[in-house]
Amino acid sequence: MIKVLLLLIFFGVMIAVGLYSRKTATDVNGFVLGGRSVGPWLTAFAYGTSYFSAVVFVGYAGQFGYKYGLSSTWIGLGNAIIGSLMAWVVLGRRTRVMSKHLQSATMPDFFGKRYHSKAIRIVSALIAFIFLIPYTSSVYNGLSRLFGMAFDVPYTACVIVMALLTAVYVILGGYMATAINDFIQGIIMLFGIVAVILAVLNSNGGFFAAYTSLSALDSDVAVTEGLRGAYTSFFGPDPVNLMGVVILTSLGTWGLPQMVQKFYAIKDERAIKTGTIISTFFAVVVAGGCYFLGGFARLNDVSEITVDGKIVYDAIIPNMLSKLPELLIGVVIVLVLSASMSTLSSLVLTSSSTLTLDLIKGNMKKDLDEKKQVFIMRIFIIVFIVVSVVMALNPPTFIAQLMGISWGALAGAFLAPLVYGLYWKGVTRAGVWAGFISGVGITVANLFLNFMSPINAGALAMVAGLVVVPLVSFVTPKLDQGEIDFSFKCYEKKKVVEEKIALPDDVIAKD
Repeated sequence: MIKVLLLLIFFGVMIAVGLYSRKTATDVNGFVLGGRSVGPWLTAFAYGTSYFSAVVFVGYAGQFGYKYGLSSTWIGLGNAIIGSLMAWVVLGRRTRVMSKHLQSATMPDFFGKRYHSKAIRIVSALIAFIFLIPYTSSVYNGLSRLFGMAFDVPYTACVIVMALLTAVYVILGGYMATAINDFIQGIIMLFGIVAVILAVLNSNGGFFAAYTSLSALDSDVAVTEGLRGAYTSFFGPDPVNLMGVVILTSLGTWGLPQMVQKFYAIKDERAIKTGTIISTFFAVVVAGGCYFLGGFARLNDVSEITVDGKIVYDAIIPNMLSKLPELLIGVVIVLVLSASMSTLSSLVLTSSSTLTLDLIKGNMKKDLDEKKQVFIMRIFIIVFIVVSVVMALNPPTFIAQLMGISWGALAGAFLAPLVYGLYWKGVTRAGVWAGFISGVGITVANLFLNFMSPINAGALAMVAGLVVVPLVSFVTPKLDQGEIDFSFKCYEKKKVVEEKIALPDDVIAKD
């Protein structure tokens, strides 16, 4: 009854927020970006909650905590420093300024206007749509494990209820409903993860007892030759592959449409500065806490083994939590539901806006007024959710690695064209195409040839893009100088600010 009551309250609040936010979702700017007037707290929590979902809490924390022990905490710290702090510092301000100057509401639209290419906009929109679907399916998959543990509810029911609830409040209130709900869900995540960590450590005799037990285990990773204490060591039993996970899950946010789009909606300069601090703190607690918790995975029995003897990593965290008191299990359910629904709402809003604004408007339908565009986006939210539900209910064999595949393809294709496009005037259209090809090509080739893990392939795709884009740009025809000047003139506008923000340029006269 406690768990059911917590869920009913949670569902009621989410729908109420959707109803409250309807007034802001009457036009495209309001529905997709909240009128570009979202403050620091809502933006920071929207960024953080879109970052971390059930995939991280259930899948990645269990899998990498089991493989690398307490050193998996480095993944969470990398998410905080690279994926949050540096992303806000490097991308936040410039993305907000140039996206407003170019009047772009989506990442594909930004690419099309920054590089003056309709083809780049269309292809990037297709890449975003195709590879956001498997990511959404992985979110469903992770959440269903916890619902099955807590309520013994069928997987199908979990997926359908979560999809319907998300569709309701996103369709009603658009981005603002998502942002407000993300804030509420983020608060739940912050307090929930701390409570769960303390409870799990207490069930293992406290931190020092759990740490001692973990340090006594032999490592089964060949590179450590079975040394004791590998799971409590500084870099763990396999630092090379650990670094691949850090790169994928941290640098990847720089190229994900649903993450970068949060910067489009920031209200002002103060919101960027405050949001940077809040977002980083959120990542330290939530991501660091998830992976720290997963580091103790080997102290619990592995509950599921496949027919060929492989560990079902997605079952590790639910098995750890199944021994907690009923109230804490209820907290965990709401915690992971919060993380998952915030990510899911961001994904469906990004996908529907991309399809409507970048593929249909101006291509299939030349004349679309604001109301028709918003209506079509709402229709596509339903379509996207239905497609992702179908995939989640009939998952392909690689469902466990879907997040790595999605992040690798999306960030591998988009990261370099975005970052270089914000800072460097020398990027060419050919350079952008090369980035798209290398990012998607490496990820898809590895999917069929399996020459490395999806995690390392995703990390390689991102790094390859950062190298390929400038190399190709150096040897291919440049954009027209007028096109370049138009894109970058937004940075040259003068702003008058208070002296508490910028020091005065006083000239001290010499005696």
